[in-house]
Amino acid sequence: MITFANLGGGRHELHTEVVLPLSRGEVFPFFAATENLERITPPELAFRIVTPTPVDIREEVRIDYRLRLFGVPFSWRTRISEWDPPHAFIDEQEAGPYHTWIHRHEFVEVTGGTRMTDRVVFRLPLAPLSTPALPIVRAQLRRIFTYRGRAIRRLLIDVD
Repeated sequence: MITFANLGGGRHELHTEVVLPLSRGEVFPFFAATENLERITPPELAFRIVTPTPVDIREEVRIDYRLRLFGVPFSWRTRISEWDPPHAFIDEQEAGPYHTWIHRHEFVEVTGGTRMTDRVVFRLPLAPLSTPALPIVRAQLRRIFTYRGRAIRRLLIDVD
Protein backbone atom coordinates (compact mmCIF):
# COMPACT_ATOMS: atom_id res chain seq x y z
CA MET A 1 0.00 0.00 0.00
CA ILE A 2 1.19 3.50 -0.84
CA THR A 3 0.04 6.49 1.19
CA PHE A 4 0.74 10.21 1.04
CA ALA A 5 0.69 12.77 3.81
CA ASN A 6 0.93 16.55 3.79
CA LEU A 7 3.63 17.50 6.31
CA GLY A 8 3.06 21.26 6.00
CA GLY A 9 5.40 23.91 4.68
CA GLY A 10 5.09 22.49 1.16
CA ARG A 11 6.54 19.15 2.31
CA HIS A 12 4.86 15.84 1.55
CA GLU A 13 5.56 12.24 2.46
CA LEU A 14 5.18 9.06 0.47
CA HIS A 15 5.08 5.86 2.55
CA THR A 16 5.04 2.28 1.33
CA GLU A 17 5.79 -1.10 2.86
CA VAL A 18 6.30 -4.58 1.51
CA VAL A 19 6.96 -7.76 3.46
CA LEU A 20 9.25 -10.19 1.71
CA PRO A 21 9.55 -13.84 2.84
CA LEU A 22 13.32 -13.51 3.07
CA SER A 23 15.79 -12.62 5.79
CA ARG A 24 17.09 -9.08 6.10
CA GLY A 25 20.49 -10.51 5.19
CA GLU A 26 19.03 -11.60 1.84
CA VAL A 27 17.04 -8.41 1.17
CA PHE A 28 19.46 -5.63 2.11
CA PRO A 29 22.26 -6.60 -0.33
CA PHE A 30 19.81 -6.31 -3.23
CA PHE A 31 19.25 -2.63 -2.36
CA ALA A 32 22.94 -2.03 -1.67
CA ALA A 33 23.71 -2.91 -5.31
CA THR A 34 22.95 0.30 -7.22
CA GLU A 35 22.64 -1.51 -10.55
CA ASN A 36 19.39 -3.05 -9.23
CA LEU A 37 17.80 0.42 -9.36
CA GLU A 38 17.53 0.08 -13.13
CA ARG A 39 15.80 -3.29 -12.67
CA ILE A 40 13.09 -1.90 -10.36
CA THR A 41 12.34 1.33 -12.23
CA PRO A 42 9.62 1.42 -14.92
CA PRO A 43 11.24 1.06 -18.35
CA GLU A 44 9.50 4.13 -19.81
CA LEU A 45 11.57 6.29 -17.44
CA ALA A 46 14.72 5.19 -19.33
CA PHE A 47 16.53 5.23 -15.99
CA ARG A 48 20.25 4.65 -16.12
CA ILE A 49 23.09 5.06 -13.69
CA VAL A 50 25.80 7.38 -14.97
CA THR A 51 28.22 6.75 -12.08
CA PRO A 52 30.45 3.77 -12.93
CA THR A 53 29.23 0.58 -11.27
CA PRO A 54 29.59 -1.20 -9.01
CA VAL A 55 29.32 1.69 -6.57
CA ASP A 56 30.84 1.17 -3.13
CA ILE A 57 27.88 2.43 -1.13
CA ARG A 58 28.69 4.23 2.12
CA GLU A 59 27.90 7.59 3.70
CA GLU A 60 28.66 10.63 1.54
CA VAL A 61 28.82 8.63 -1.71
CA ARG A 62 27.20 10.47 -4.61
CA ILE A 63 25.43 8.68 -7.46
CA ASP A 64 24.44 10.28 -10.77
CA TYR A 65 21.51 9.10 -12.93
CA ARG A 66 19.77 10.04 -16.16
CA LEU A 67 16.08 9.45 -16.77
CA ARG A 68 13.04 10.73 -18.64
CA LEU A 69 9.73 11.88 -17.30
CA PHE A 70 6.94 12.69 -19.73
CA GLY A 71 9.58 12.38 -22.44
CA VAL A 72 11.80 15.08 -20.91
CA PRO A 73 15.35 13.93 -20.08
CA PHE A 74 17.01 15.13 -16.89
CA SER A 75 19.84 14.37 -14.51
CA TRP A 76 19.54 13.39 -10.88
CA ARG A 77 22.26 13.23 -8.24
CA THR A 78 21.80 11.62 -4.85
CA ARG A 79 24.02 11.51 -1.80
CA ILE A 80 23.93 8.68 0.71
CA SER A 81 23.44 10.65 3.92
CA GLU A 82 23.00 7.63 6.20
CA TRP A 83 24.34 4.11 5.75
CA ASP A 84 23.46 1.56 8.45
CA PRO A 85 23.56 -1.93 6.89
CA PRO A 86 21.51 -4.07 7.11
CA HIS A 87 19.00 -1.85 8.91
CA ALA A 88 18.54 1.34 6.86
CA PHE A 89 19.96 3.93 4.52
CA ILE A 90 18.96 7.37 3.32
CA ASP A 91 19.57 8.93 -0.07
CA GLU A 92 18.99 12.65 -0.57
CA GLN A 93 18.67 14.47 -3.85
CA GLU A 94 21.46 16.99 -4.38
CA ALA A 95 20.42 17.89 -7.93
CA GLY A 96 17.23 16.96 -9.72
CA PRO A 97 13.59 17.81 -10.27
CA TYR A 98 12.52 18.27 -6.65
CA HIS A 99 13.26 21.07 -4.20
CA THR A 100 13.68 18.36 -1.55
CA TRP A 101 13.81 14.56 -1.85
CA ILE A 102 14.86 12.52 1.20
CA HIS A 103 14.33 8.78 0.77
CA ARG A 104 14.70 6.53 3.81
CA HIS A 105 14.86 2.77 3.18
CA GLU A 106 14.32 0.66 6.29
CA PHE A 107 14.59 -3.12 6.71
CA VAL A 108 13.07 -4.81 9.78
CA GLU A 109 12.91 -8.54 10.46
CA VAL A 110 9.34 -9.62 11.14
CA THR A 111 7.63 -12.98 11.50
CA GLY A 112 7.92 -14.64 8.14
CA GLY A 113 10.52 -12.35 6.59
CA THR A 114 11.58 -8.73 6.25
CA ARG A 115 9.44 -5.61 6.14
CA MET A 116 10.95 -3.09 3.76
CA THR A 117 9.67 0.45 4.25
CA ASP A 118 10.19 3.41 1.93
CA ARG A 119 9.57 6.89 3.32
CA VAL A 120 10.14 9.78 0.97
CA VAL A 121 9.83 13.35 2.18
CA PHE A 122 9.61 15.62 -0.84
CA ARG A 123 8.91 19.20 -1.72
CA LEU A 124 8.13 20.38 -5.23
CA PRO A 125 10.18 23.19 -6.74
CA LEU A 126 8.72 26.69 -6.69
CA ALA A 127 6.20 25.82 -3.96
CA PRO A 128 3.52 27.07 -3.50
CA LEU A 129 3.29 27.90 -7.22
CA SER A 130 3.79 24.20 -8.05
CA THR A 131 0.93 23.05 -5.78
CA PRO A 132 -1.47 22.50 -8.74
CA ALA A 133 1.00 19.87 -10.06
CA LEU A 134 0.88 17.84 -6.83
CA PRO A 135 -1.93 15.45 -7.93
CA ILE A 136 0.03 14.60 -11.09
CA VAL A 137 3.25 14.10 -9.11
CA ARG A 138 1.48 11.86 -6.59
CA ALA A 139 -0.07 9.78 -9.38
CA GLN A 140 3.33 9.38 -11.05
CA LEU A 141 5.02 8.44 -7.76
CA ARG A 142 2.24 5.95 -6.99
CA ARG A 143 2.75 4.33 -10.39
CA ILE A 144 6.55 4.22 -10.00
CA PHE A 145 6.46 2.76 -6.48
CA THR A 146 3.74 0.24 -7.44
CA TYR A 147 5.96 -0.94 -10.30
CA ARG A 148 8.93 -1.00 -7.92
CA GLY A 149 7.08 -3.20 -5.40
CA ARG A 150 6.08 -5.68 -8.08
CA ALA A 151 9.58 -5.76 -9.56
CA ILE A 152 11.16 -6.34 -6.15
CA ARG A 153 8.83 -9.27 -5.49
CA ARG A 154 9.48 -10.71 -8.94
CA LEU A 155 13.26 -10.39 -8.68
CA LEU A 156 13.66 -11.53 -5.07
CA ILE A 157 10.86 -14.07 -4.64
CA ASP A 158 9.83 -15.39 -8.05
CA VAL A 159 13.36 -16.38 -9.07
CA ASP A 160 13.66 -19.68 -10.89
